[in-house]
Amino acid sequence: MPELPEVETVRRGLQPHLEGQRIARAEVRRPDLRWPLPPDLVQVLTGAVVVALRRRSKYLLADLDRGGTLLMHLGMSGRMLVEGAGLAGFHRDPSIIARHDHVVLVTEAGTTITFNDARRFGMVDLIREGVAHPLLDHLGPEPFDPAFTAEYLTAIFARRKAPIKQALLDQRIVAGLGNIYVSEALYRAGIDPRRAAGQIDATRLAVLVGHIRDVLTDAIAAGGSSLRDHRQATGELGYFQHSFRVYDREGQACPTPGCDGVIQRIVQSGRSSFFCPVCQR
Repeated sequence: MPELPEVETVRRGLQPHLEGQRIARAEVRRPDLRWPLPPDLVQVLTGAVVVALRRRSKYLLADLDRGGTLLMHLGMSGRMLVEGAGLAGFHRDPSIIARHDHVVLVTEAGTTITFNDARRFGMVDLIREGVAHPLLDHLGPEPFDPAFTAEYLTAIFARRKAPIKQALLDQRIVAGLGNIYVSEALYRAGIDPRRAAGQIDATRLAVLVGHIRDVLTDAIAAGGSSLRDHRQATGELGYFQHSFRVYDREGQACPTPGCDGVIQRIVQSGRSSFFCPVCQR
């Protein structure tokens, strides 16, 4: 499932081709993806100008000049394809089958932006003006938000017995973090993913906040992680998977200089956690 870096990478790739552009034509080629599509989606989008393209947690949001917002989630296999004459560097992989093109937007500039989703776990919805969307209204601060601080985590983790790994995956606490980047940030911060969140002091949490931001920044710069389906808007793979220090490295030597630990894998809340039992405490 794409995490914050993958979605932000897609947003940045789409932004020059969608933000500020008028949608000349919109097509919906099936009635549903993970959930039913809004019945008036074509009517709302046709002729609308995208005034801003944003990201909130793992969602893409396109604000429309006529009010309301187009909300998109890539799910497990969703891709945003950008095609058009004169778009150097963009390509459509031949393996991306056209029958999985479910929502198509054509701008007045002649660019075609397609939501392609082979497994249909993604979603497209409309946020009506002045109405909160249930997928967004419970989200906590973003990792890059000034409100996401050691003091914030200290207060919210107080007396929590849940493991720190599980707590950081709670989107009500911090929005956008997923399994890969929490594992990597905990490794960099030297924190065992099994440690109770309420037992970690403010000094260590301050270090953790810094490493969360660093890991995400590095991953965005690398175009995200392509483990299976993720592609940038250009069609290129992300490359951060080549920089993993613990994720998916079970049985390999810990990369910390001087550490003789071996990366272990455990399952927490149904998800794999990778860590070094020697230098993460």
